[in-house]
Amino acid sequence: MSTLQKAKGFKKSKPGTYLSIGTTLFGSVGVIKQARTARNDHDTLKLIDAVVGGVAIVTGVALLVRELRRMDSGDVLAD
Repeated sequence: MSTLQKAKGFKKSKPGTYLSIGTTLFGSVGVIKQARTARNDHDTLKLIDAVVGGVAIVTGVALLVRELRRMDSGDVLAD
């Protein structure tokens, strides 16, 4: 098995999914800093950008959690 195939297998595994959740949540640190700066500067456009980034993080985590639940349930349709 090649290194690339092993990496793809890890991405679809439970530990890989947990790692993806962690890295996605780590991205929220930057979004929080951006939102604080935007509020202090009274910059509405930057604040909107931070909110959209936060929504993207929430959506990404929700998708990863759904993938974990599918792994646990043994769903044959989940690839």
